Amino acid sequence: MIKIENISKHYGPFQVLKNCSTEVKKGEVVVVCGPSGSGKSTLIKCVNALEPIQSGSISVDGTSVTDGKINLPRLRSRVGMVFQHFELFPHMSITENLAIAQVKVLKRSREEAMCKAQGLLKRVGLQAHAHKHPGQLSGGQQQRVAIARALAMDPICMLFDEPTSALDPEMVNEVLDVMVELAEEGMTMMCVTHEMGFARKVANRVIFMDQGEIIEDRNSQEFFDSPESDRAQQFLSKILTH
Repeated sequence: MIKIENISKHYGPFQVLKNCSTEVKKGEVVVVCGPSGSGKSTLIKCVNALEPIQSGSISVDGTSVTDGKINLPRLRSRVGMVFQHFELFPHMSITENLAIAQVKVLKRSREEAMCKAQGLLKRVGLQAHAHKHPGQLSGGQQQRVAIARALAMDPICMLFDEPTSALDPEMVNEVLDVMVELAEEGMTMMCVTHEMGFARKVANRVIFMDQGEIIEDRNSQEFFDSPESDRAQQFLSKILTH
């Protein structure tokens, strides 16, 4: 579903990604973890061309993302993206937030888009809040709206960029629960997260990054039980202690 081959990326003289390669099969859940500044978020942003790369190639479902002729709005409608900060339109109702891209990008009728929005809000447990604006919801509720908005485009895969890191601890589980349900339904997912409990429970594989490189790319149980690199052992010893 997602194929990343030898990609490198620079910000000026600083190389943020160094010859990174991996694949995500259809229905697979892959967690990307590592210390801050290791290139995790940049890696997944390259998948839907939010970040350009200097070398290498990326394809999604057989379509080259790095082809200059690609229709980016169409690509991004097929590759759902959920950010750390919810990126909802504050002046629109929750339902309108879910409907607008369906109408503008997928050319659905407004009635069809609103119907789809209502169904997805019910799915994430927010049907009662459909008329509200984002500012009237908690952080956890806003992030669930952001997930529903991505799903409204009928994506073939989903990218999550630290979706719980901006939330109060009490709100983390309500977002992770939705993500677990998606995984159990067979959604292809790449998740940048520090939620190691989620990674252990749901991920098929874990990619561990450090200083712009993929250090480990392994079955999740093997990664947690016996990480191969000293750097991954050090990382896990710090975050799994408490």
